Amino acid sequence: MSSYSRATLGRAIQDFTGQDPSFRTVAYFSMEIGIKSSIPTYAGGLGLLAGDMLKSAADLGVPMVGVTLLYRKGYFEQAFTKENWQIEKPSTWDPAAELTLLPNQISVSIQSRDVRIRAWSYEISGLTGYTVPIYFLDTDFELNQPEDRQFTWSLYGGDILCRLCQEIILGVGGLRILRDLGYNNIETFHLNEGHAGFLTLELMREMGYYDPQKVREQVVFTTHTPVAAGHDYFKYDLIEKTMSEDALATLKRMMPSEGVSMTELGFRYSHFVNGVSKKHAEVSRKLFNVPNIQNVTNGIHPMTWISPGIKNLLSRHIPGWENEPGRLIQALALPSDELWKVHQASKMRLLTYVLEETGWDLKSDILTIGFARRAATYKRADLIFSDIKRLTQIGHGKLQLIFSGKAHPKDEGGKALIQEILNISNKVNPFIPIIYLPNYTMDLGRLMTQGVDLWLNTPLRPREASGTSGMKCALNGVMNFSVLDGWWIEGWIEDITGWSIGPEPSSSDLHVYNESQDALDLFDKLEKKIIPTYYDDRNKWINMMKNTIAINSCYFHTHRVVKEYCEKAYGIAFRGM
Repeated sequence: MSSYSRATLGRAIQDFTGQDPSFRTVAYFSMEIGIKSSIPTYAGGLGLLAGDMLKSAADLGVPMVGVTLLYRKGYFEQAFTKENWQIEKPSTWDPAAELTLLPNQISVSIQSRDVRIRAWSYEISGLTGYTVPIYFLDTDFELNQPEDRQFTWSLYGGDILCRLCQEIILGVGGLRILRDLGYNNIETFHLNEGHAGFLTLELMREMGYYDPQKVREQVVFTTHTPVAAGHDYFKYDLIEKTMSEDALATLKRMMPSEGVSMTELGFRYSHFVNGVSKKHAEVSRKLFNVPNIQNVTNGIHPMTWISPGIKNLLSRHIPGWENEPGRLIQALALPSDELWKVHQASKMRLLTYVLEETGWDLKSDILTIGFARRAATYKRADLIFSDIKRLTQIGHGKLQLIFSGKAHPKDEGGKALIQEILNISNKVNPFIPIIYLPNYTMDLGRLMTQGVDLWLNTPLRPREASGTSGMKCALNGVMNFSVLDGWWIEGWIEDITGWSIGPEPSSSDLHVYNESQDALDLFDKLEKKIIPTYYDDRNKWINMMKNTIAINSCYFHTHRVVKEYCEKAYGIAFRGM
């Protein structure tokens, strides 16, 4: 095992290797990476987690490099028809304005053609000036055929053949680009979901002989979802049309079946496999019958998601918290009046945005609930509308709701869910203002997770592997009101850090439980606990805000996540921190 000791943060990489800061031992591969809104190469939680991980690696001086694809049309910009149906428009941007084009080029054989791949770079600069580079792979240039240039147009766009080609580019092309850039000392390749799984095939080719164990020693795999749509599967009759004969023969030896599950590829050829919360690891062990799945619960990058007011407040009262978020336990002693004032400032920024974008003049003294995430049916954004009569009875004059989130372009159920919410809002708005903000981006995500009073999360369990939006809220003193799934099982203390929805989970409710209990509990707690506390017991509400910063945010951050991966999976031991 390597050792990673450092006298100061600024000498982190030199202390680790005794070499130049460009020396890297960990390569982090992800289909999407979210850095900022102006680089729209992310769709949601998977990409934002990847960006937060790399930012914390830069803060901590971890010798890491990131690899992803460059999507010239981004994910998509969201708009709505008169019938409230989501439509998608390209999210065009200029890579040259954000990234640096490198001279390096490699090729990968796809559909019997040599597809040229080049790389753009972006450097994340950490708190001490240490940088972590991210390489964006690009096929959209003149040396490629028109159909090959489209491979790096859209994130999660195109058909299954396009997805297969994209994943070959990421896994095989990504490793070849790293080698061409001079990264010959990588010891660990971290696959953030199965999309980059073909990297294992390229590692096998590099060795020149068949040695599965040698590949496993170099690979770490994180699975992110128990939902079937999140696990790519390619039949061999499709793969045969895309890969060279030599690559296909090796792959069939690695995966002797009718096709390739990218998740199973990750399981088979990794020495460390993890889920992204304790519950998710438990669910995944049963779902995939893989007993060695461990857990590293997700987190968020504090400096990316914290509001200006909370940041200044914490810096005044808890010096040094920025690079040691564990110190946030001291938030229990924050002055109540100061915390309330900075939260109200964040709330006013959000309500001003709502007014500018929608014309709705929401009130700063009304309990404001936020719900924003990918619009998938299992996330049940409509659960709070399951009893509109009761909702209006308990919430009239006391609640206002702000929603946001995109449905995948091919998810008709998700689009129908958004349409339902928009249609309901027109009926309920005379009693309870309900706002749906389009184009959920990182910038809007910051506004919402900083500015609402309460964060609502109602997934059909156990499908919420982790969830990170609620962690962003916690850092800003916003309590969670959530189904007990994913990270919230670990962060929840009833009436202390927030509130639960529905019964406590057990090992027997892996697939089926009484969903009606969730709706009943949601309305009961809104009526009997949450609304009375907000309006009648301000001291308790503010104390809960302190609790959520101190108890949740001191643990659910990517500094802790990166350290866990270093010690459990990368062979890097932190000492003296």
